[in-house]
Formats: sequence, structure tokens, C-alpha cells
Amino acid sequence: MTVSTPPESDFFLPFEQAIADYAIPDNFTYPFHYEPHPLSLLAVQQLQHRLISQEWHHNFGLVPGMTGAIIGKMFGVLVVRTKHDQIGFLAAFSGKLAGGFHHDGFVPPVFDSLTEGSFLNRGMTELTRINQQIKLLENTDADGNAAKIAMLQQLRKTNSAALQSKLYDQYHFLNQAGETKGLREIFTSHNNSNPPAGAGECAAPKLLQHAFQHNMQPLALAEFWWGLSPKSNYWKHGHFYPVCREKCEPILAHMLQGIALDAKAAETVGW
Repeated sequence: MTVSTPPESDFFLPFEQAIADYAIPDNFTYPFHYEPHPLSLLAVQQLQHRLISQEWHHNFGLVPGMTGAIIGKMFGVLVVRTKHDQIGFLAAFSGKLAGGFHHDGFVPPVFDSLTEGSFLNRGMTELTRINQQIKLLENTDADGNAAKIAMLQQLRKTNSAALQSKLYDQYHFLNQAGETKGLREIFTSHNNSNPPAGAGECAAPKLLQHAFQHNMQPLALAEFWWGLSPKSNYWKHGHFYPVCREKCEPILAHMLQGIALDAKAAETVGW
């Protein structure tokens, strides 16, 4: 009797289709310029079939009459090999989906800022209170309250910067060797600047973080856009896209350290 080996993670997704005839990639996907590997395409097909079923109330703009703002979303798949030599994939979305970070079948965020009572929620509540005070003073007597308004505006600026700084410090990223670097350290060493808003919340860092946490070997990566994009014609439903450079390039330079990449693609664009 054959006994199957359980996966090392609840988020490991086995292929529903046999993959014996698929070649395993020799090198990992160069994330900024690539053609999706056949195994990535198979993983994407499996994930998109699930997205069509619309398990969450999230308006991608694809279902007529659905309520809520239309928000297209970037999804990613990471084909992996487990320490027990199982081949499957992980799935992730950028940012939030249906207002949350946690959904069945998708890896968790590197840091969950939405936990009840978190410093971010408390900080945002305080910023909202300051904004309400400013608005009240402006509506009552803007000229007469100018000094108070200026003081509150400075307090808002200081609190906002401190909150963003503390948020940066919650993000720490692994690489294959088990080395950890913080988000601020990564961007300071890259271009001596603070990280842009949303850095670390894209699909690729989430996928690699989970793979390294569970001793999985990354084999191939692909990201695609799902839904409509009212704000930009660049994003097309179902199309594949390279990983963004502004938010992800410094992070992935650390996370992919020591991993052989598709040399031809890397030479085409340069890293």
C-alpha cells in the first residue's frame, strides 16, 4: 500500500492534472521579464477556474450588477517542490481581497496589519480623530482657529510618519539561506530611501516568504491581472505581467539571493 506524504503547509496546492510529462525548470523565473513556464500556466489555469466561481464578495467588474467599487487584482502562483519532493504550487493576491488578508487557499501576508487592536488600527483611529477636530475647527471659524488648526496638522503629520515607520519595521523577509532582512534595511541599502507605500504586500514576496518558511524550493513564478481596471488601461484581464520594480525589486534581490535565475531573460532586461 502506498502512503501519501502530507504537505508541509495548509496552503500547498497539488496539481489536479497529472504533471509527469512536464519538464521541471532548471532555473527560477526571472521575475521582471518572463514567459510563463508550462507548470505556471497549469497552476494559473487551476487558480483562475476557482476565481470564476467567485467565492468572495469582491467586485472584479466581471459580473454584471455586482455591488461595490470595481477593483481588479494581481494574483500570483509559485510552483514549488517540498522537502518530500512533492511538486505543487502556492497562490497569493496583492494587497487585500474582499477587504481582508486571509482567504482559504492563499498564503497569508508577511505581516497582518488588520488584526483587532493592532497598533495600526489604533493609530488610524487617532488620525481620524485629529482629522475630525481639524474639520470642526475649519467649519466653525477657520481664521480664528488658525493656530489650533496648524498645531493639529503638525500633530497629524508627526503621528502619520511615526505610524508608517513602525509599520515598515514589522516586515522581515527570508531568503533561501534563511537570512532575514527588514523592509527598511532593504530599501536603505538599495537606494538610501524609505520603502514606498504597500511594499511587501505584493504577491511575489508573499509567495516566496511562505515557501522559505516551509522549506519549499521555488521553481517558477507567474503573475496575472484579474478583473477590470477603471484607473489604468495598462492592466488587462487575464494578462500576465512582470513583477513591479518600484516595490519588489529591492525585496526580491534579497529573497532570491543564491537562486539561479533564467539567464537569458535576465540578460534581456538586466537586474
